[in-house]
Amino acid sequence: MKFTALILLLLICFTASAQITDSTTLIPEEEENYDNLSFADGNAKRFCTSKIFDLSPQKLISIGYDFQGGYAINSDTIGTYAPTTVRTNYSQGLRLMANIPVISRNNIIVQLGANYLEQRYQIDNTPTDNLLSTNLSRNGLRSTGLNTTIFKPLNERNFIIAQASADLNGDYGFNTIPSLRLLRYSGAAIFGWKTGDRRMFGVGLSRTYRVGEMNYIPIILWNWTSLNRKWGTEVLFPARAHVRRTINSRNMFFVGYELEGNSYKINSRNTLPSDFDNLEIRRSELRFRAMYEFSLYQFIWLSVQTGFRYNYGFNVDDVSGGNEFFRGFFGNQPYAMINTIGNTFYALVSINVVSP
Repeated sequence: MKFTALILLLLICFTASAQITDSTTLIPEEEENYDNLSFADGNAKRFCTSKIFDLSPQKLISIGYDFQGGYAINSDTIGTYAPTTVRTNYSQGLRLMANIPVISRNNIIVQLGANYLEQRYQIDNTPTDNLLSTNLSRNGLRSTGLNTTIFKPLNERNFIIAQASADLNGDYGFNTIPSLRLLRYSGAAIFGWKTGDRRMFGVGLSRTYRVGEMNYIPIILWNWTSLNRKWGTEVLFPARAHVRRTINSRNMFFVGYELEGNSYKINSRNTLPSDFDNLEIRRSELRFRAMYEFSLYQFIWLSVQTGFRYNYGFNVDDVSGGNEFFRGFFGNQPYAMINTIGNTFYALVSINVVSP
């Protein structure tokens, strides 16, 4: 039922797709030389590009600040510990991301990326014997990862997109980084069609933690720009979705949502017995938002977004031995701890270096 409700929420939105930049070399007009002009081989193979008209520019480097308003956290029983409700006054965190093209040719584009995301919680009257609120208040949640994206055009019409990432997630501090055996791996593959300069679409499959725990989900890519080039959609369903209003090439407005989530190792050394040392928070949330992005100066852009953060999942699983398991949408494995957090407004501001 919970997944059905999620799909109903998602189907009313459009998605914002992850795009990949390609680079071109502009030749100044005064340097062009037509003296020895020759025609290219008519049999030379041509490839489609990774862009359509007016697609929002890709963020090569991004520095952001995320803020969420107050909400309650309800923790269920675990072991002999009773249920607890605490009040989070607010939560906040830094977001650092980079995606740099390392190969950019007409027949393949490869980019490498890194990210650091954190969420720190300001909680009143934190119980010292409560697993969830104590750890969130002390360290918050962090995610550090590496990723790669490959765009491979097959011809003038078809292409393949492949993505892979590895993330280390937990309530760790910089002096208590967990073992690398706790890395969580995600990936996606899309086969697509480009039907012109205003539309490209595709279908594929992803292995993802956006729903909190590991799952396999079909994905749909749909990037489209209207004939008058004022409206468009940027879709990577179900990860994210936006309807785009292009004011001009340096000002864009979006309305849509994004699904965020991952699985976070809990350090229980100071809060619970060693019997509870193999727990992970399955965090997932939907962010319904309005977003305005504009150029401050040339390729430096500012992004301002605000909206409503809806909690989809915040339960805890036992992953003894560091072994992941697959519950999917139909598994009946019990959670070690069932929790809920309240919904609230949020705001995120970032400054970005974007692709040309």
